[in-house]
Amino acid sequence: MEDNLLYGLALSTIAGLATTLGSVVGLVVRRPRPGFMSFTLGFSAGVMLLVSFVELLRSGIEATGFFAGMLAFFGGMLFMLLLDFFIPHQYKAEHPVNKGMPGSQRLMRTGLLVALGIGIHNLPEGMVTLAGALHDRSMGVAIAVAIAIHNIPEGLAVSVPIYAATGSRSKAFWWSFLSGVSEPVGAGLVALVLMPFLTPTLLGLIMAGVAGVMVFISIDELVPVAFSYGHEHSAITGTIVGMAVMALSLWLLR
Repeated sequence: MEDNLLYGLALSTIAGLATTLGSVVGLVVRRPRPGFMSFTLGFSAGVMLLVSFVELLRSGIEATGFFAGMLAFFGGMLFMLLLDFFIPHQYKAEHPVNKGMPGSQRLMRTGLLVALGIGIHNLPEGMVTLAGALHDRSMGVAIAVAIAIHNIPEGLAVSVPIYAATGSRSKAFWWSFLSGVSEPVGAGLVALVLMPFLTPTLLGLIMAGVAGVMVFISIDELVPVAFSYGHEHSAITGTIVGMAVMALSLWLLR
């Protein structure tokens, strides 16, 4: 269990710091192709949806019973809904914060608000990755890859407006980096708080709750943002391919 704990913490760190990859893409490429973004976000959603229903929720129900497992599943979704309601965040700065502010100030504030929102939303994602790794290392890898993919456009969302506002690549990069660091922080909090009390039943509840969190992230963030790039077929194709790859990987690992 201790080895899986360290493994999960490492995976959550890698997944969280994928925001810096998005930041680099934003500073170098500036405008990735919309079709590519739609496909990769859809792919991430497909991976997360399939692993949630086929593996995480099933494992949670087997460990705790149907009622408790479903209660934890919907509890995870409710947690994310409340988090999204009280601390909303957006990928794109399509809504001006203050119409009276000059363009550069508006962009800077938008970038900082997005960084704050993404940083807070990354906390449960770190918990998700750690919980998956505690259950099974291969599952932890699959979850980390899916989260890392969807963290890339988050890095873009932070770095592009800050770079446009300040002209400083270093400021844009470091704000993106800080928003991603919260992911291993979330994993660390789970390790410190839950590890002394971890039992098979508690781990089952965590698995079901994690499934709810991942389903919410997929349907609330990944799929809508994938469609927002205007390449619906790329988004749907990516979702299907992500599900197929995840199903194949689970089959091969059995």
